Amino acid sequence: MKMFKEFKEFAMRGNMIDMAIGIVIGAAFGAIISSLVSDIIMPPIGMALGDLDFSNLFWVMREGDVAGPYATIQAAHDAGAVTFNYGKFILTLINFIIIALCIFVLVRSINKMHRPKEVKPGEPTTKECPYCQSAISIKASRCAFCTSQLEQK
Repeated sequence: MKMFKEFKEFAMRGNMIDMAIGIVIGAAFGAIISSLVSDIIMPPIGMALGDLDFSNLFWVMREGDVAGPYATIQAAHDAGAVTFNYGKFILTLINFIIIALCIFVLVRSINKMHRPKEVKPGEPTTKECPYCQSAISIKASRCAFCTSQLEQK
């Protein structure tokens, strides 16, 4: 019972819940980017390269029970062939580059929002007491620290 209570305290910490939400949103974002690449970006590129389907680019490393050529990766796998699927790797690489770019832009924006605003130097609001070297208001006629009478300028 005590172990369950400790686990509940651990799981309900704010950071743990934030991390879980981030993982779920990240997985959904990854699925959106995968769809963007495979369904939106790559078809026009494939058309421009002569109706090339990147998801079916492969090299047969070992023939299967049924001799090739194989029209698709699935046909090669069904025949028992061993394939090197470089087209899927290209799609995954493009997914990664787009996700990395999006994360970079997001982190850069967040850092820009949290960056302290530059304060332009204006009129000074303090001066140094000539007797005790303490910082006092520029309008002070007597030092708050050493109580010395100050000259008015």
